[in-house]
Amino acid sequence: MSAQFTTTRRVEFADTDMAGIIHFTSYYQYMEQAEHEFFRSKGLSIMLPHDENTVIGWPRVSCKCTFEAPVRFEDELEIRLDVERRGVKSLTFVFEFWHDGKRVAHGRTKTACCLCRHGKPPESIKIPAEFDCIQEAEVS
Repeated sequence: MSAQFTTTRRVEFADTDMAGIIHFTSYYQYMEQAEHEFFRSKGLSIMLPHDENTVIGWPRVSCKCTFEAPVRFEDELEIRLDVERRGVKSLTFVFEFWHDGKRVAHGRTKTACCLCRHGKPPESIKIPAEFDCIQEAEVS
C-alpha cells in the first residue's frame, strides 16, 4: 500500500501485556491516533465546531484489526493510513503497521459523519465541503 498518510509510534510499556508484547487493544488506539493526525494534516479535526453547541464528529461504525507478528515494548511502528472509500456519509480507512521492514498488522475502520449535540444522539449527515480534501486513494 502506498499510504496517503504515514506516522510513527513507539510502543510504550503501558501498551504491552505481561510478556512485553503489544496488547491487541493498543492497535485500535494507534489507528485512532493516526486518523486524528491525518485529519490535522489536512487542517481539520475529528470534532469540528459547526454552530453553537454542535460539532461535526466521526463516530465508529465498525473496526477490525488482524495481527501478523509480535511487536514489543520500545519497538517503533510505522503506521500507514489510506482512505479506502469515501461514501456520501462515511469514510473507510485502512491501516498497515510496519516494524523493521515487515508488516506486523493491518486494520480497517469505518466512520460516519455526524452532527453531535450535547445530550442528543449523533445524527448522520452528508460529508460537508470542508472535508473535500479527504478523498479515496487512487488505484494504480
